[in-house]
Amino acid sequence: MTATFRILGAEDARAAIPNLSDVLVDCVAGGASLGFMLPFDTKDAEAYWREIAQAIEAGSIILAVAEVDGKVVGTVQVGLASRANQPHRGDLMKLLVHRSARGLGLSRTLMETVEAEAASRGRTLLVLDTATGSPAESIYPRFGWERVGVIPDYAMWPQGGFCGTTLFYKRIG
Repeated sequence: MTATFRILGAEDARAAIPNLSDVLVDCVAGGASLGFMLPFDTKDAEAYWREIAQAIEAGSIILAVAEVDGKVVGTVQVGLASRANQPHRGDLMKLLVHRSARGLGLSRTLMETVEAEAASRGRTLLVLDTATGSPAESIYPRFGWERVGVIPDYAMWPQGGFCGTTLFYKRIG
């Protein structure tokens, strides 16, 4: 297995939409609370990734990917805060690894890749929220993120039912 990690520009993101969609559909089907509800299919995922490619083009999103043998199997984003009083902040979003590629250490390197890129763009603080009680919640402290607290009933699981969200932050750069 050969894993590579890179930041995608808008055109590369558009070219990767089939693989990105496969990862997103797999994660939603696996129960990840990512802002989508079941049923969720490839067409839904493709529409989402087209929006992300536009945001990359506009300079408001950083998209990092992990590729194994040339195929995208993981991804993470940083939304770049656009308010005048927040030029130092970014929002980490959607750390996704296809279930078939989990356990390979891809999440850690994806995070390091996107954090370094965010720092190179002047960000010194990143924030994120993740579903309370999800497997993802336990990952972030291992990557140096500080837990802030929990907001109950913040969102819904893809199959329905409320879930809380746990807030984290990390100083970078």
